[in-house]
Amino acid sequence: MPNALPRIRAIAARQFSSLAVYNYRVYFAGQLISLVGTWMQTTAQAWLVLRLTGSPLALGTVTTLQFLPITVFTLFGGAFADRLPKRRVLVITQSLAMFQAAILALLVATDRVQLWHVYALALWLGTVNAFDGPVRQSFVVELVGRERLVNAVALNSSIFNLARITGPAVAGVTIAAIGIAPAFAANAASFLAVLVAYALMRPAEFRAVPRQPARGNLLMQVHEGLRYARRTPTVLFFFILLGFIGTFGYNFTVVVPLVAEFVLKVGPQQFGLLTSAMGAGSLAAALVMAATGRPGPGLLLGVAAAFTGLFALVALSPVYALTAGLLVLLGMAGVVFSTTINTSLQVIVPDELRGRVMSIFFLLFAGSTPIGGFITGFLGEHLGVRPGLLLMASACAAGVALAAVYYARVARGAFRALEPGEPPGSAGRRELPAAMAAGSR
Repeated sequence: MPNALPRIRAIAARQFSSLAVYNYRVYFAGQLISLVGTWMQTTAQAWLVLRLTGSPLALGTVTTLQFLPITVFTLFGGAFADRLPKRRVLVITQSLAMFQAAILALLVATDRVQLWHVYALALWLGTVNAFDGPVRQSFVVELVGRERLVNAVALNSSIFNLARITGPAVAGVTIAAIGIAPAFAANAASFLAVLVAYALMRPAEFRAVPRQPARGNLLMQVHEGLRYARRTPTVLFFFILLGFIGTFGYNFTVVVPLVAEFVLKVGPQQFGLLTSAMGAGSLAAALVMAATGRPGPGLLLGVAAAFTGLFALVALSPVYALTAGLLVLLGMAGVVFSTTINTSLQVIVPDELRGRVMSIFFLLFAGSTPIGGFITGFLGEHLGVRPGLLLMASACAAGVALAAVYYARVARGAFRALEPGEPPGSAGRRELPAAMAAGSR
């Protein structure tokens, strides 16, 4: 046992190594508080819509409106991320999100809220997130540098999922005890923590990221990022997987409420605990990844297949405890999947294209939700929740199969060409000229 202690200490130090960086430490603390509020609002908003309408389609429509601006605008957000000071942009976007939560809290508290209010405010928040997401994704490397990037992204995932455990559970208890409005008010207040964190950062300690002058107008810069992704096999492999799983599998703000309300027929507290169960599995996986690093593309395909199977089992499960257990496993698979793609892209992609490529990641991961959320709600309304979710799982399976074929025929050689000893991002730079030349013909 004494011989094991140094090893345990080394693993713990590696697991939380990014917290040694002051700017990341204050960012981490602010995000932890703010994300708890975000998950409280997500839970409260879903419950509010179901209480106002009782309609799966209405819930799917809210999700569609909240994520539709990401689909439309996030590629431009990525171009801005490559051009503007990221911290300044994030202060603006987080302030706008705080006002959105405050207005929603006031409408519910005064009993004036109507469904169209929820629709309009969801659209507002989605527009903010379309610019906030890619900027925040690409800001991490400026906080910790490339050498700690994988650890920092995994820790970001851990606080996201810690919030996903606590936020819905607290929201469920709050809604049952004193109503829905305080959950929205708590989210508005939580944004103060992240705004204070940005104010406390030391700009002189940001990690320098080499930049190239922006070429052409905004549309040309967006096209440059898309062309690079399309012509780079290692990047395209990740985006094929993410496109299918993100669209048809990552619709948990619709899926979990529908399962709770129409399959398991439970109340707000049990609904909140289901979301927390998924967050618990995600948190465990994120902490393991922070210490061990990211799996390779072959293992990623296995994780995607496991995610798909677990998603189908959640649709079939008639027992609350079994569903909660399956959601724990689904959360574990989901965070390994998304974190692996996130960190792999940031390591592969050249610095001057990171914001634009991460905006494509954000588009496929979150911006595809309007499609998937609406389809989920539509199928739940017309076919029933369980058959609808099984069809969505089948679509995920088709995407995993397509990605497996592409990996075997095209991408495997490109991944092998990424020599273990070469500097991160150099492979992306090596592929960049060929990608640009091919795209220009």
